[in-house]
Amino acid sequence: MTKQWKLKEIVLMSILGVVFGIIYLAFFLFGQGLRNILAPFGLGPFGYEVIFGIWFIVSILAAYILRKPGVAFTAEVIAGVVEVLLGTAAGPALILAAAIQGLGAELIFALTKWRDYRLRILVLSGMSAAVFSFVWNLYSSGNIALGLELLVGMLIVRLISGALLAGVVGKWIGDQLAQTGVLRGYALGKELQKKREKGAA
Repeated sequence: MTKQWKLKEIVLMSILGVVFGIIYLAFFLFGQGLRNILAPFGLGPFGYEVIFGIWFIVSILAAYILRKPGVAFTAEVIAGVVEVLLGTAAGPALILAAAIQGLGAELIFALTKWRDYRLRILVLSGMSAAVFSFVWNLYSSGNIALGLELLVGMLIVRLISGALLAGVVGKWIGDQLAQTGVLRGYALGKELQKKREKGAA
């Protein structure tokens, strides 16, 4: 498999980045609502943690579909740029946060030399993005000032969210798209076609 990106792959990655940039912004508002609901119970910080995996999903999905080095990182950065252009309250610093999340996701694929895209790898990728983003937020969001027990709880919830919302849901979305036939010219679509041909043989 060639590691050079094709124009159609760049276009698809960009489209995914734009679409999920919009989705990310919507979930930022949703997370704020959850935070306000949980705040009276002293659980405000968990408002974002339970859905944090959503902010890693484009990196996992794009990598799962295209299977090329750098896709997870680039797709996440594109989504971050879109969020900033749409006027997120987080401001331009969000692009750096997106880059860090993308690096976390990309790391797991790099460790497999971009050859393994099974569910467990996608789950680990989502969890790695969770760890990278959590460390970044310790300082960027001032979370380092929170109590140790609260921080441990937040990390556990973010890891689960990254595993499920980014890893599992990301794979599910990719599989559903592939089933429609729209990904025929991409790595995931080609893999599905081979399985169908093998099953029919």
